[in-house]
Amino acid sequence: MQVSLDGFNSTGPSDEQGWVTWAWDEIKQYVLDLLDSSDTLVIGRKLAVDYIPYWQDVMKKPDDPMYEAAKRIVSARKVLFTKTLDQSDPIVFGWDNTELAKGNLAAEIKKLKSESGKDIIVYGGSSFASALVKEGLIDEFHLFYNPVALGKGVPLFDKLENLQQLKLKRSITYDCGIVLLSYDLK
Repeated sequence: MQVSLDGFNSTGPSDEQGWVTWAWDEIKQYVLDLLDSSDTLVIGRKLAVDYIPYWQDVMKKPDDPMYEAAKRIVSARKVLFTKTLDQSDPIVFGWDNTELAKGNLAAEIKKLKSESGKDIIVYGGSSFASALVKEGLIDEFHLFYNPVALGKGVPLFDKLENLQQLKLKRSITYDCGIVLLSYDLK
C-alpha cells in the first residue's frame, strides 16, 4: 500500500492518486514480484468501480508503464467483497476470474486462507483494507512510504481497536525518497 509520511493511504472520496504513481519505475519490480507471489487478489466494492475498468483499459495499451502489472492483475483470481453487487452486475460480469464474497468478512478471508495455492494480496480500497486490519486478517504489510504529507485522508489503521505488534521483515530506500517497510504480524 502507498502511504504518505503523515500516515494516509488516500485523501478520501474524491481521491487524487497522482502522488502514488510518480515513482513507478523504481518500485515496479517489487510490486511485480509481490503480484507474482500471489494467485488471489481481494478487493472491496467501493474501489472495484474504478479499479476494474482502469486495469482493463491498461491491458489495451502495451506501451503503458503499468502494462506488466495489468497483465498480472487481470489474469489473477479476484475476490470482490460486496454486500450490494451480484454476479450479473457489469462490473463483475465484465471482468474475468472474478467471484463475489458476500458473507462475513473474517469468515470469507479465513476460508480463502485455508485454500491451497500462493499468497493472497489485498488491493483495497482504504476502508476495506482498514476493516481487514481491524480484524487482524492481514499477515504481512508492504507499505511504501512516500515523501509527501497530505494533511488529511484515510489512514490504514483507523479502525484498529487493539494493539497489533508488527515485526520488521525488510526495508528498502529508493532514490526517489520512497521507503518500503515490510512487516509480518506478530
